[in-house]
Amino acid sequence: MIQQLFNSDPFQAERQAMVENQLRGRGIHDEWLLGAMAEVPRHEFIPEAYRRAAYQDRPVPIGEEQTISQPYIVAAMISALQVTTEHKVLEVGTGMGYQAAVLSRLAGHVFTVERHATLADQAQQVFQKLGYSNITVVVGDGSRGLSDYAPYDRIVVAAAAPTIPEPMLLQLNEGGRMIIPVGSPEIQVLQLVRKSQGEIFTSDLEGCRFVPLLGEGGFPPRNF
Repeated sequence: MIQQLFNSDPFQAERQAMVENQLRGRGIHDEWLLGAMAEVPRHEFIPEAYRRAAYQDRPVPIGEEQTISQPYIVAAMISALQVTTEHKVLEVGTGMGYQAAVLSRLAGHVFTVERHATLADQAQQVFQKLGYSNITVVVGDGSRGLSDYAPYDRIVVAAAAPTIPEPMLLQLNEGGRMIIPVGSPEIQVLQLVRKSQGEIFTSDLEGCRFVPLLGEGGFPPRNF
C-alpha cells in the first residue's frame, strides 16, 4: 500500500527535488535517510491549507501555534542521531507526525509524545493511513521524556528548551545519542548529547529556531 501511494503521488517530483536540492545539496549524504525522506509523503502531515508549501525550504504552520520544521533541519537532526533498525527512539514533539514517520523508516520502534491531543490524533490517523505500524503516540508532557518505555537508544526533541531536561538524560541508554535545540526563546543551537560510561558529553552543531518546549522541563507558558 505504501509503494502504491508513493507511485500515484502528485508531489513525487517535488519531494525528489527537495531531497536533491535541500538535503543532498546541503551536505546530507546518509543514503538511508535520504531514501526515507524520498519515501515519506511530507504533504500528508501538513494541513490542507498549507499543503502546496509542503516541500519548500521553510517551516510550515500545523495548528496549535506549532510548525513542521523545514526539511533540512529534520534531516540534519536525524543524521546526527545515526539511527539504525536496532534502535528504540523517543521523539518529543510529535506535531502532525512527519519526523516520527521518517524515523520509523530507519528505527526499530519510535515512541513519540505530544502535549496537544488534537495534533497527536491527527498524526495517528496519518500513520494508520500510510501503514506505519512501528510508531507509538502518547499525549503528555514531553519535557519529562517518556519514562514508561525508557531507556531509549536515541532521543530527538523538536522544541527548544532552556537547558537539557534531566529526565531525558536519565532515560537515554548507555551509548545513546540525543539531539535537542537549547537556548533562549528567540534563538537556539542544536546540541548533540552522547552518553558514554555513564557520563554526558555535549557538542554544538548549528544555530536554529524552534517553538518552545513547554512543561516541567521546558519554558513556563507565561514567557510566551
